[in-house]
Amino acid sequence: MPYRAALLCSARRLTRRDVDAEDLVQDTMMNAFLGFDRFQPGTNLRAWLYRIMHNRWISSHRLKQRRPEAFSVVAIADIGIVGITSRSARFARSAEDEALDGLSDRRIEEALRSLPEGFQKVLYHVGVEGLTYADTAILLGIPLGTVTSRLSRSRIRLRAQLADYANGPRARSPRRPSGL
Repeated sequence: MPYRAALLCSARRLTRRDVDAEDLVQDTMMNAFLGFDRFQPGTNLRAWLYRIMHNRWISSHRLKQRRPEAFSVVAIADIGIVGITSRSARFARSAEDEALDGLSDRRIEEALRSLPEGFQKVLYHVGVEGLTYADTAILLGIPLGTVTSRLSRSRIRLRAQLADYANGPRARSPRRPSGL
């Protein structure tokens, strides 16, 4: 474990907590041990370990984002649910979520149905199911680049269609008399 100290230092920067950093380094070493047959002799072992650690950190970070926050019953009773939700960043709503609140489900469904079938499938698997682009490509049997382009194009089309609905009737400014 010659790189343990260096890995731990980098892990602290990523996790910002000593305990989490130690867990990340342990997870990195375990994954490196399990995948050591994929290490190519003559390449940089330190860089390989850093890459494993960074990928493990990204995976755990994404997992935490998908999970709802857990609170103990004692904390809820002591602080109250309003106090907890106000401290939690998970309850902060994005601008897109707030804009979608103004739309009816029927209009959103119409906009989604107007997309080509391939666009709908990609948008569903990535946006709703939370699959990665690579997993979606494998599932649908299409190249990764196709997933990326379909997702981008479907989002652009949806934004264009729903922008008119979200803005509602646009207020027209009164015309100024000519010559003023």
